[in-house]
Amino acid sequence: MAKILIVDDDTTFCIMLKNWLGKRGFDTESAFSCKDAVKKLEKENFDVVLSDLRLPDKDGIELLRSVKERVPATQFILMTGYADIQTAVTAIKAGAFDYVSKPVIPDEILKKLQEALKIEASPSGKADKPRASAETVTYIKGVSEGADRLYEYIRLVGPTMMSVLINGESGTGKEYIARLIHSMSNRKDGPFVAVDCGAVPKDLAAGEFFGHTKGAFTGAVTDKEGYFVTASGGTIFLDEIGNLPYDVQVQLLRALEERKVHPVGGNKDVPVDVRIISATNENLKEAVANGKFREDLYHRLNEFSIQAIPLRERKEDILIFANSFLDNANEELGKKVVGFDPEVLALFRDYRWPGNLREMRNMVKRATLLCQGDYIMKECLPREMWENPAPREKSHVSRREMEKELIRDALQKCHNNKSEAARMLQIDRKTLYNKLKAYGLDEE
Repeated sequence: MAKILIVDDDTTFCIMLKNWLGKRGFDTESAFSCKDAVKKLEKENFDVVLSDLRLPDKDGIELLRSVKERVPATQFILMTGYADIQTAVTAIKAGAFDYVSKPVIPDEILKKLQEALKIEASPSGKADKPRASAETVTYIKGVSEGADRLYEYIRLVGPTMMSVLINGESGTGKEYIARLIHSMSNRKDGPFVAVDCGAVPKDLAAGEFFGHTKGAFTGAVTDKEGYFVTASGGTIFLDEIGNLPYDVQVQLLRALEERKVHPVGGNKDVPVDVRIISATNENLKEAVANGKFREDLYHRLNEFSIQAIPLRERKEDILIFANSFLDNANEELGKKVVGFDPEVLALFRDYRWPGNLREMRNMVKRATLLCQGDYIMKECLPREMWENPAPREKSHVSRREMEKELIRDALQKCHNNKSEAARMLQIDRKTLYNKLKAYGLDEE
């Protein structure tokens, strides 16, 4: 089993990446500073060090030099923002195997690790392309009318080859929608490659999307296959497509129309077979009218459009999302929090959630970490949320009663099969039993 050392001062990111790689067969350790990493390297051997460039005490380049002095055989992969691209090139010259850009795409890290470890996953000796599996699709449907309509659209368009444009505010789960569409297609066994177009600078975009050859430009020290080649046979998800540079829009349209890409510095086209799903939180029609986005590309991407729903417009789903995020937080943090105090549920329902699902997920994780009892109390939430709450909507039903009714309804629909009811509510069976006891429903 390959042993990986993850070095990053973002503890949440370390935990998430450690768990993600652990499920894929890697033995991982975390360090949160250069000093901490060196201590771990002195005690045990690692096959790969995966380090952020910016660490609290020193930078990743210094750690790289230390690693190469102590254990030259250990591979080193640098994680860096595009603003530090020149530093990444310097790192490769200093002995780093490669770099990955932030925000990190897990499948890309997996691919880099496989290459660094020379993992042969096929008879040809070539590493497998990243694959999407059912366990990676964590879409939560919800029970609201809007959620039902959204899911129906996904179900209809999933099996087709239509290009899909997902519109919606930041944090509304556009990538989860894209992943579900992919999982419902006949490409589900192929790779799903997610790209944040806003993180790709203009001068590097062509090489990142379509690949480049060694020596094509300063810093191109190896051949690189672009996102489109990596996604061939599967789906490429272009998030924040409105941020794509105009000249790259031209190349993207050509790639979609001709189903081939031309690597920078290459002398021949490379055929690709991808389905494209894109997403945006801006009005692309206005961008077209203002000359910032090509109209022909817009129509090519918008064969079918889906609107992601803001959390404030699906209040019936808030409890479902909150419980699901609580289950995830319990698992990640090793906690056993049962649920939410009714006052917290009331705050959740009345809050406007400007950051949508992403904000709720982060808030629930933080509250789970702070919780000292069985239930998350309002004191575990950010102070501004309960000190200056939004005006409450009139309601004659308490939030506690709402949750009880939701559980009763699920049990009735499942003919009192608690395992099925837990799946319908998208919570684990233990959590359901705890809620039944807390609400006195186990005696009914």
